[in-house]
Amino acid sequence: MEIITEDTKDTVIVSNIIFNRNYNKTLIHQVVESYRTIGRQGTKSQKTKGEVKGSNKKPWKQKGTGKARAGSVKSPIWRSGGVTFAAKNKIYNKKINKKMFRNALKSIFSKLIQENRIILVKDFIIKEPKTKILVTKLKKYLSKKIMIITTLINQNLFLASRNLYNIKITNSININPIDLINSHKIIITVNAIKHIEEILK
Repeated sequence: MEIITEDTKDTVIVSNIIFNRNYNKTLIHQVVESYRTIGRQGTKSQKTKGEVKGSNKKPWKQKGTGKARAGSVKSPIWRSGGVTFAAKNKIYNKKINKKMFRNALKSIFSKLIQENRIILVKDFIIKEPKTKILVTKLKKYLSKKIMIITTLINQNLFLASRNLYNIKITNSININPIDLINSHKIIITVNAIKHIEEILK
């Protein structure tokens, strides 16, 4: 499969097995859901009757006081007592194996190429860490969400993009499938796409 770079008009050959696959909607849904659940903290926690601090002594005798029966000051019906059905920490992570993850990325990249959302460039470097320079370089794409993928994140590029909410900078190792799907355009360097090809073999 051939892709032409936008800046130099060179032809780059990439693997059909990786970048020209059928769109597997079910697999991609599983991987995306897995990534979303990782972000859930699941840290809500309440104390049960057995975990509340306090005495286990019976507050008063069973009969003869005129009061309702009570066995513990930690009872859920008492103020500051335990919670009957206490919420506990929960792990929401859904495990996705490496093969599923790689196949999902292959399917996503193939779909992006088919929709002309991949912009291949020989290199993407700015000489100064200035947002204005980056805006000028990307002026025809700034109305959309852009993802820039390189092999190594250039310091100037990173600093220049910090104030631009619709631009995401990443390297070819830390690719997030959700970011790929949500981006309108993905600008990727030749070295980065070759590195991705090696990773996904």
